[in-house]
Amino acid sequence: MVFDSLKQRMGGHDQLNPMQIAHHTLFTAREKIELLNQLKAEATGAQAEGDPVAFEPEEIDRAIAEVREGVESGVGTETVLKGDF
Repeated sequence: MVFDSLKQRMGGHDQLNPMQIAHHTLFTAREKIELLNQLKAEATGAQAEGDPVAFEPEEIDRAIAEVREGVESGVGTETVLKGDF
């Protein structure tokens, strides 16, 4: 699944932050929201257990808001894989 490889990369050499996910051209808005919500759930759970987190839930919320703003503006609803590049 696409999310699995992206999650692996987030902790690897090519680390992505929530805002980079929000602006990534290879994912639809729905995929971005799903990934960011999953990331937020993991960050919130880690915080509750006292573990360090890579990204604060508030940072992830800002990225989710950015994706939603883009959808309202008509941006980010399709990927470049449809041949638009």
